[in-house]
Amino acid sequence: GETQYVKAERGMQVYAGTLNISGTLRVRVAAAAEGTLLSEITKLLDHALQARSRYIRLADRASQLYAPVVHVTALLTVIGWLIAGAGLHDSIVIGIAVLIITCPCALGLAIPAVQTVAAGAMFRAGVLLNSGDAIERAAVIDTVVFDKTGTLTLPELDVVNVAEIDADTFHLAGRLALASHHPVAAAVARASAVKAPLPDVVEEPGRGVRAMFEGEEVRLGSPAFCGADDLANELLAQDPEVSVVAFSRGGRHTVFAVRQLLRPDAAKTIDALTNRGIVVELLSGDREPAVRHAAGALGVNVWRAGVTPAEKIAHVEALKRQGRKVMMVGDGMNDAPALAAATVSMSPISATHLSQATADLVFLGKELAPVLAAVDYSRKAMSLMRENLGLAIGYNVLAVPIAIAGLATPLIAALAMSGSSVLVMLNAMRARRAGRA
Repeated sequence: GETQYVKAERGMQVYAGTLNISGTLRVRVAAAAEGTLLSEITKLLDHALQARSRYIRLADRASQLYAPVVHVTALLTVIGWLIAGAGLHDSIVIGIAVLIITCPCALGLAIPAVQTVAAGAMFRAGVLLNSGDAIERAAVIDTVVFDKTGTLTLPELDVVNVAEIDADTFHLAGRLALASHHPVAAAVARASAVKAPLPDVVEEPGRGVRAMFEGEEVRLGSPAFCGADDLANELLAQDPEVSVVAFSRGGRHTVFAVRQLLRPDAAKTIDALTNRGIVVELLSGDREPAVRHAAGALGVNVWRAGVTPAEKIAHVEALKRQGRKVMMVGDGMNDAPALAAATVSMSPISATHLSQATADLVFLGKELAPVLAAVDYSRKAMSLMRENLGLAIGYNVLAVPIAIAGLATPLIAALAMSGSSVLVMLNAMRARRAGRA
């Protein structure tokens, strides 16, 4: 969850799965198998998934009694007409009409039809469904808990002081950065859009890279390596949340400010969620200054920093005990247990494989708007599901007495049943347009 890379020093604890970006590490194994942080996260995830599996879908609840009730009604109709003196043939025909007119086509289509149309609309809005009941659970949420790093921010680092750097210097620094394995240097290379690295580049692990260019030594790396400590300290005093990488050519020095940028529409999306009556919270494992900065920029009043995976899942569970319906949006391995514990969960396409597999919904692209789209389409779809169930039940309430009374032949019953199915399908098509709920 950290936005800045941590320098590993003698005696420091590191975790299995941590990425070593530069140099060589010598580590002593202090825990293995069940004693690792990864094992703890897996246990939290398994527990949360077992709790979530108890959710029963609306379609399942609606169909539990429908089939036995229909068959018992048809049987009682046949028996009733036989008692009333009708012949066996006529009684069976009337019973068949009851079965046909109550055929669960409309009820069977009521929810799947809406889900299919809504899923297509959500896909066009950049949302992929990972779970069959995700729409129903997303429709009822009243709280959204966001992770910060990689979720509210873009996954890749970017140079934020591009306008202050000479174009030729930027180009040369980018060529040098192409030879570095450091992610911060990679941001410089990416921002410069250069394709050809400098030849004969020497990398000094933990410090930076250097090469000769037109008779001068050029360096890219830490401010100390490039002799740019004063410039770096001046930049960090203005913005302590950036990472800095320095460049030197002869006696000339430049410092690049690098950071993860907020998603371009993050503030707008959070404002829209708030306007829909949804409480937005920020829960991050990153340092407090970075989280405070992001929360302030996005207008999020409820936030916590330095949160562990266990604390994330505990917070989500606490919200649920308060009766809140929580959507968790996160991308990291440490978010997976909280994603599983939430009422519904969502991850960006850039998330770790574990988070994507755990999430009910996955959103595409650099924007955060798909989170809002998921809420709007789900609420619209849930409303249409209830309408369709109402139509199906209302049809049966009107049609079944007519069939029981012997006033509908099997042909008329089939036409009525088909008409109800068409009506339900037409109503489901309205799920293509999301409206504010």
